Amino acid sequence: MLRKLLLGSLVAPALLALSGCNMVVLDPSGYIATQQRDIIIISTILMLLIIVPVILLTIFFAWKYRQSRNAEYRPEWSHSTRLEVVIWAAPLAIIIALGALTWVSTHTLDPYRPLERVSASQAVTPQNKPLTVEVVSMNWKWLFLYPEEGIATVNELAAPVDRPIYFKITSSDLMNSFYIPALAGQIYSMAGMETKLHAVINKPGVYDGFSANYSGAGFSDMNFKFHGMSDADFKAWVDKVKARGDDLSVPAYEALAKPSRAVPVHYYKAVAPDLYHDILNMCVGHAEPCMDKVMARHQGHGMENAGMADMPGMAHHGSHMAETGTQGGAAGMAAKD
Repeated sequence: MLRKLLLGSLVAPALLALSGCNMVVLDPSGYIATQQRDIIIISTILMLLIIVPVILLTIFFAWKYRQSRNAEYRPEWSHSTRLEVVIWAAPLAIIIALGALTWVSTHTLDPYRPLERVSASQAVTPQNKPLTVEVVSMNWKWLFLYPEEGIATVNELAAPVDRPIYFKITSSDLMNSFYIPALAGQIYSMAGMETKLHAVINKPGVYDGFSANYSGAGFSDMNFKFHGMSDADFKAWVDKVKARGDDLSVPAYEALAKPSRAVPVHYYKAVAPDLYHDILNMCVGHAEPCMDKVMARHQGHGMENAGMADMPGMAHHGSHMAETGTQGGAAGMAAKD
């Protein structure tokens, strides 16, 4: 019985490790995701330094002091300095190591921090101009705007290999989460707010992207493909979008913004001027004043005098969020992140 138990305790971790061989989180293709993978592995090893000995010692003591064995009995024993040093020093050292790892990685992998390297062996140079992509989460699809290329896509994203990518992320309505496991960690998207992510893809391929935050009935269909390409292939992809796409005018955007599920890939060869700005400031079509202009107008008087009534877009959004019931508590958590 004991032999089977010991064998199981050795085989189980091996099977668990093998089960993760095809997990993209442990086999990423982007420099940021690779560093995040390393943090997961290092943290796991540090914690196993305590967990494994505790498990083995538990099994050992259960075997040594079993009822059928006449083990040594010392009822007067109460203290061992050597044992106390081991019990307290080992966890303390691991906590210090985890704390240092967390401190360094939190600053190094800050998603708002521009990349200094595109890979472990290649630093960012002036020639590595970041590709700007404006991301809008919608119900229930993703809109990607390429301001430098003048194009937009729905549920398809592409970027050149070894070129920094600068994501500017917002939402047209409900709070969501932008996540490409092979590229980097998840980043929340919120209406009326902008979050950022700097990342890079190092291997050509097609990768899964999706929403990592439940946002209603169409959440399960809120997926897209991210294409890592060579510079030449990316240029050809841009040309294809321009050749096949439609115009993303304000009326076209307003139609797109309506809730829909399982939306196919769609291309736009031209985008209405300042569309991302207007989405972010909740004034598409300018039927309502843009939030940035309202805030600037009240800056000299203090925002406490502005009030929700002065920002119709925000008041409408707050009412809609209250009706859905899915975002009230989560918005505060996301703002903290």
